[in-house]
Amino acid sequence: MDLFGEKRNWEQDLKPILKKYKGKKHPLNYENTYQLLVMVVLSAQDSDANINNIAPDLFTKFPTLKSLSKADSETFTPYVSKVRNHATKTNWLLEIARTIKDDKSIPLTMNGLTVLKGLGRKSANVILRETDQPAEGIITDLHVIRVAPRLGIAQESKEGNKVEKQLMEALPKKIWSEIGMAISFLGREICRPQPKCEECVLNDICYYFLHLKNGI
Repeated sequence: MDLFGEKRNWEQDLKPILKKYKGKKHPLNYENTYQLLVMVVLSAQDSDANINNIAPDLFTKFPTLKSLSKADSETFTPYVSKVRNHATKTNWLLEIARTIKDDKSIPLTMNGLTVLKGLGRKSANVILRETDQPAEGIITDLHVIRVAPRLGIAQESKEGNKVEKQLMEALPKKIWSEIGMAISFLGREICRPQPKCEECVLNDICYYFLHLKNGI
């Protein structure tokens, strides 16, 4: 349903961004699942660009989960000191490393990931998508939280899990894996806080553009 209760074929309506962004890698510059896990935890409430900047030195020093499991806060902190909330994230990552111990043991299910410190549904959905696992939800980052209500798929909310639930109810499961990242890329490139509606490939179906901006 859209915001007016009208039944919508969202899979059809969203085809332009599914086609445009299909398979596009997440902006975090990771090389393996271990790096992805660490960078996703570090990126919470921080920018992907900042995490990409600190990653090379971090992974030179700690190339595997096993090496990270032997670290302590004193040796790890200098490599993440420019990351927002780095003290808390340091504790989370060291606990994760000591719990899992080996790269091959990183869980790749929603339940397996979300029991780890610092990993919520958004982070887990990113890891599942990037490692080609079956989708168990929809990536709902700050861009999706902004864009989905504008499109008319969800109601405005600051709670990512609430927006994700609405998306999961509105969209067929077969597009869950790609649609969250596609909406996120749209938000990063076009549907920014000040949206560039005239350039958007979805402006013919967008609630914001058709009903609010044009006063329909």
